[in-house]
Amino acid sequence: MQDNTYMSKLINYLKVSYLELKKVDWPSRKQATHHTMLVIGISLLFAIFFSFTDKTLELGLKELVVLLK
Repeated sequence: MQDNTYMSKLINYLKVSYLELKKVDWPSRKQATHHTMLVIGISLLFAIFFSFTDKTLELGLKELVVLLK
């Protein structure tokens, strides 16, 4: 009896999910490509910034250790 209840709930969930997906306003290929490139560009900028910051702090700490010896 319970297996049937779980199965009917699963089927109902899938039907409702499918109906909701039909309502989604999907972006065009051009919009998706633009947003993807934007995310990649911003990610690269952050990677460069954090790499530069990390290297600067590393060199600064090395110099501080040398000064304290």
